[in-house]
Amino acid sequence: METIHYTIDARDQSLGRVASEAAKALLGKKSAQFVNNAILPMTVTITNASKLSLPLRRVAGKEYTHYTGHPGGLITQGLADMIEKKGVGEAIRKAVDGMLPRNKLRKGRMKLLTITD
Repeated sequence: METIHYTIDARDQSLGRVASEAAKALLGKKSAQFVNNAILPMTVTITNASKLSLPLRRVAGKEYTHYTGHPGGLITQGLADMIEKKGVGEAIRKAVDGMLPRNKLRKGRMKLLTITD
């Protein structure tokens, strides 16, 4: 089976729209060869990530939390902080990761995602 290349232009689109379209493509729902229990050879590229439409209210209000499992190990990071440190691509990557099912295929599917500015 040959590799299918799927490109998403993020210019002037919201974070959720781009992430849900990428998640559908990574799952294989945009392909005629869709099977639920396998990773399809489909690469998804998101272009113009820096031109994503992010309202100021969303950037200021969104927080990501992570718990280490230790007492006092709750870590929170704001979206503005994440964009400053790691770029907009990391916010898109986290959104897509959250939309994929939590199973053994998740890591392999995420490796097929490429984000460019």
